[in-house]
Amino acid sequence: MPAAAIAHLPSREARMEAFVELWWSAFSAFGVSWAGFYVDCPEEPDSERMILGARRPGPACSPIGIHGACGQALVSRQTLVVRDVADLGAGYIACDPRDRSELVVPCLTPEGHPWGVFDVDSHQVGSFHASDGTACQELLCLAGLSQPARS
Repeated sequence: MPAAAIAHLPSREARMEAFVELWWSAFSAFGVSWAGFYVDCPEEPDSERMILGARRPGPACSPIGIHGACGQALVSRQTLVVRDVADLGAGYIACDPRDRSELVVPCLTPEGHPWGVFDVDSHQVGSFHASDGTACQELLCLAGLSQPARS
């Protein structure tokens, strides 16, 4: 299913499932070890604020706090490209100890508020670049899961 067709699915949950399936089928053979959404639950304590949504190939940590890479991208509303997760030190939430790099793209409402993030991991250092973040953000917008970040 093309990203633009995902936008016509009836719910955010259905769009998240279809988007993860599309992403996984396109990129799992190229070093992506995990891809999925974390949904913001602002009513929860900061240490348990992000809940796992649609993902491939399987479960990950949930809930997670906003102190990690996903939380940083959520709060800042900026894409985060982590060349080497070891550089994050204590701020890194290691769901899979083999992961070495990460891409986290915030998902924004039409009003520009973050509702969650799309998180992608790799077992290789340096798997992601700024251009990957830009392309992912564009695909999330096409799929009806985000809006362009406001300057």
